[in-house]
Amino acid sequence: MFTVDGVIHYCVTNMPALAPRTSTFALTNATLPYLQKLANLGGKRRPDADLWYRCAPSNTYAGLIAHPAVAESQQRAFHPLNL
Repeated sequence: MFTVDGVIHYCVTNMPALAPRTSTFALTNATLPYLQKLANLGGKRRPDADLWYRCAPSNTYAGLIAHPAVAESQQRAFHPLNL
C-alpha cells in the first residue's frame, strides 16, 4: 500500500482469482474466436490470411523460437519469421 497525492493505492497482483469462474469465461470468450481461426488456418502463416493473423507475433514456429525476447530469456537462438 502506498500514498500518492493523498490517495491511498493498493496493488493486487491476481484480481481474477477473486472471481475465477467469471474471469475464466471472460478470457475464453475473448480468445476462443482467435484460436478457432488459427485452427481453421492450420497453423500456417499465409500472405492471404487476415491482417491480424499476419501481424500477430509468434513465440515459436516449426520448433524454432521466433520471438527475440523469448529467445533471449531462454538463452537460445532467435529465428525470425519471413512473412
